[in-house]
Amino acid sequence: MYQALYRKYRPQTFSDVVGQEHVTETLRNAVKSGRLSHAYLFTGSRGTGKTSCAKILAKAVNCENPVDGNPCGKCAACRGIDDGSILDVIEIDAASNNGVDNIRDLREEANYTPSAVKYRVYIIDEVHMLSVGAFNALLKTLEEPPEHVKFILATTEVHKLPSTILSRCQRFDFKRISPEDIAKRLSFVADKENIDLTPEAAMLISRIADGALRDALSLLDRCASYGTEITEKVASDAAGIAGREHLFELVDAVISHDSPRALTIIDELYNNSCDMERLLSELLSHFRNMMVALTVPNFRELVICPDSEIEIIRRQAKSLTLESVLSCMDRIGDAIVAIKRGADRRTSAEMAVIRLTSPKLDTDTAAVLRRISDIEVKLKNGVFKPSPESRESDFAANASPVKQSEPNEAQTQQVKNEKPESKEAVSDKTPAAYDEPNNAEPKVNETSQDKNREI
Repeated sequence: MYQALYRKYRPQTFSDVVGQEHVTETLRNAVKSGRLSHAYLFTGSRGTGKTSCAKILAKAVNCENPVDGNPCGKCAACRGIDDGSILDVIEIDAASNNGVDNIRDLREEANYTPSAVKYRVYIIDEVHMLSVGAFNALLKTLEEPPEHVKFILATTEVHKLPSTILSRCQRFDFKRISPEDIAKRLSFVADKENIDLTPEAAMLISRIADGALRDALSLLDRCASYGTEITEKVASDAAGIAGREHLFELVDAVISHDSPRALTIIDELYNNSCDMERLLSELLSHFRNMMVALTVPNFRELVICPDSEIEIIRRQAKSLTLESVLSCMDRIGDAIVAIKRGADRRTSAEMAVIRLTSPKLDTDTAAVLRRISDIEVKLKNGVFKPSPESRESDFAANASPVKQSEPNEAQTQQVKNEKPESKEAVSDKTPAAYDEPNNAEPKVNETSQDKNREI
């Protein structure tokens, strides 16, 4: 019966775990010295080896003949834990067993001594899914468990755990596995399975896996269904992503503001069954690399890509400002969020590239400032220059004297025909208080109409 690669090549000892030396070395030394805690908490992103290390630790503490802190894998305890025949090592999925009653049953079982091994080990996976009542029921047992009981909690969302749980466990943080380590492991598995895996394909798969070795092995398993030879194109097709040449061409269209070309690329990729969300994620990752290139002079160690792409990233980054790159990343991120909320994938991708290639559609102050910065960069790089004819015409237009307009004949005749107003007319427009003699006293309780009548 065929077995998936990630299950077939699951680590059996601490030495087999990839990219988590800070965790495996500590656990191995604890087993060697016998300084074992009653509760461990393994946290980190998916596919980094949390559950595998939990099972290895369960074997190591019960192994009859441990080898330098590692389980031997040959004794009855190791074999029984591997095949599931020993019931003293219990793996619980907290996502489906998250109630108070489940934890109460666990507490009652924990009081019984193990039947076949030294320690009864409870591995609670996705422990953050437990209910509030279940956490409260677990507290006392987790704080003072029986001598023969060990708890190993695993979670991808440690922020959801109560502080009372965190304070009762030894915590180990599993980091994302580097692309180089994943590619090396993929090459090892490919050699064992007689699969011809090119280095470019191994690096592409490791980059898509995003630090999760399990995801990388699953993708390798899928690529192997295409044939025994796995190239970069095969890996791209299996993952449903755009090839790197299409991605670079799309970015060039964004830089040159070529909306028709960008839409054509999107149409070609969509017709080839490319996942639009994955495409936008790859595009966002590439703009992130350009952001790093514009910020850090020696950016090679901060980007995940083959050496052949470094010059392309540097060239494309020089054509944009940092503000423009950040703005493009914001628009791509908005499109990804829209897709996750249920928007049409193709339409969201097309709207995103239209906004990327047509910055004039943005009329806010920040967008105007970005366009000015883009023009300054293009002038500095010599992308476009004003022609000599346009400069001469502009100079001539600016240097021509400005003539004041002279009054025409009709306006002159109108001024001549106007007559000065009479004294009576002027006095009517003048306030009454100014027309009275200086020795006149103002009259009290009279309206302005009466004053005019007296005058």
